[in-house]
Amino acid sequence: MDLTRLTRRSFGALAVAAGLLTGYTGRNDATDEETETDREVDSGATAGRGLESPPSKSTGFYVGSDLTDDGSTLLGGFGHEPSSHWIEIVPRQHHPEDATTTVGVTEEADIPGELIEIPQAEETNKYVASMYSEFAGFPPPLTNGGLNEHGVAARDIWSPSREELVEMAEEAAPQTGPQYSDLAKAAMERASTAREAVEVVGGLMDEYGYSTYGGNSHLFADEDEGWVFINYAHPDGDLWAAERLGADEVRVSYFGYILDFPVDHEDDPDYAASDRLVSFADEQGWWDGEGDTLNLLEVYGAGEFPAEEPVEEYTYPEFYQGARHPLERERELEKMAPVSLEDMLALVRDPRWSTDFAGYGQVAHLRPDAHEELQTLWTAVTSAITTPFVPIPIAAERVPPEFRQHRYMTSNAAANFLDQDWQLQEATRYATREFKRLLYFTCDRPDEFYRDVVGAIEGFERELLAERDAIERKARALLEAGDDRAACELITDNVTQRLLDSLHLGMHLTAEVETETRKRFGIREPEGRDEPGETTPATSQEMAEEAWGDMVNGYDDELHADYPREHGAYTDDSSPDRGKRIRASATDAAADGERRESPLSE
Repeated sequence: MDLTRLTRRSFGALAVAAGLLTGYTGRNDATDEETETDREVDSGATAGRGLESPPSKSTGFYVGSDLTDDGSTLLGGFGHEPSSHWIEIVPRQHHPEDATTTVGVTEEADIPGELIEIPQAEETNKYVASMYSEFAGFPPPLTNGGLNEHGVAARDIWSPSREELVEMAEEAAPQTGPQYSDLAKAAMERASTAREAVEVVGGLMDEYGYSTYGGNSHLFADEDEGWVFINYAHPDGDLWAAERLGADEVRVSYFGYILDFPVDHEDDPDYAASDRLVSFADEQGWWDGEGDTLNLLEVYGAGEFPAEEPVEEYTYPEFYQGARHPLERERELEKMAPVSLEDMLALVRDPRWSTDFAGYGQVAHLRPDAHEELQTLWTAVTSAITTPFVPIPIAAERVPPEFRQHRYMTSNAAANFLDQDWQLQEATRYATREFKRLLYFTCDRPDEFYRDVVGAIEGFERELLAERDAIERKARALLEAGDDRAACELITDNVTQRLLDSLHLGMHLTAEVETETRKRFGIREPEGRDEPGETTPATSQEMAEEAWGDMVNGYDDELHADYPREHGAYTDDSSPDRGKRIRASATDAAADGERRESPLSE
């Protein structure tokens, strides 16, 4: 397969349309031995069914400024949700003095709850976030954080509490108080530093309680430091702890954890906690009361990391379980120092965890010398394994409708018809769906397609990286001259065009991979489930087995030695000229710097 001619300048409407049409020139089904469609799914990829939810949640990566190549703080990661995903830029807003906001969970949650109203801040910050639509009983839209106008970044990460705490929350149901998304949103809306984010979230839990699904955590960061915050599953919301991460530290949260925590934390500026954190452990007999510290992972958490005691009948591929040891990943990350922005983009894309389960990808690039309006969140609208990251500075005011909410995989979309107000937004192509198609085609045969697809995507990202200095220099000059409006328009236009460029790239790559798949292998038919008395063909059966079916992923044993991998390694690895060809024009018009008119633009 030759994807080496691809360039972000060549994805106009005609090229995309031609690519989509050629995707159907090959045979839809192949039956001879040379084009076998009934390729067996690796029997070793999954084992067991009907098991409890295995370790499979989101991951966060923090790198302090002393360990990066440009003195920035880096915070990367992804969410882990099967529902729809989109990008949202929430503007700064003023609210009446008596305004309230709704928080909590409903009776549909695994641990039932009741929604309540709490006071809203009189002024809320502007922020950029990835939104999604579904977590049972948690009202949409949901968010795991993002980046706000003060350069505060947040990642929300699963962190299971010990069983007894979850049982306490269940017994006290219906629970009330803000849940994880409410708290992440509040941090974005109200905090001006990472430390202040801890104060906001802890203060809300102390005052209004906490609605839990079993335990959670947050990673907060700004240009100076990071903080890990653990929300333990206590019904009163008065069990939480936070630990400062310095400029010379890394942290991999999978799940979120804090180990040795000082008993006299009130006297230590590197720690914070709820008033009852230490005394409650003593009362319950979970801590012997000896020593100057207590291990919070053992006292209040799961007691061990997911990969410490491998599960014999693991539902998902073995590589996925093996990657789930945060201390090992931290050592891996420390060896990479000084870590670059490109390193973090490649790390979040790493197929050891970037699978169909990764709902989106984010990397916050927090620079001490950057204007606040130019602090940037690099965002992949869905799983970064086959989705380009595009930089979205805080100055941006909107994203194209293709990257906003659509009804594909959106909560309750199948139960109602569309309102006219969203008619044209829904009529546009949905970027998340387009990149999912690329993911599914590529990951069906990663040995054939993964290197070329990722090479083209990272070639595109390298062009975006190369243009950042010039774009920011122009914007900074406008900001310093007091022309904020012109600076915001400049940044917004750039974000809009580059997001659309990324979509063109994804569509073109999908057309190429689909054509190759149809021509060489055919479209593999699902085997489905053969139940006694069942007459429904496999093609119309449910497309997921309960909640924990097979995982679509692009991991390949032949590639695994490359990880962690240098960004752009697949862009240039085929031949000395390959990188040039990817960045070169595929058409005379593109070579002259002309851009075709496209329906995918505002």
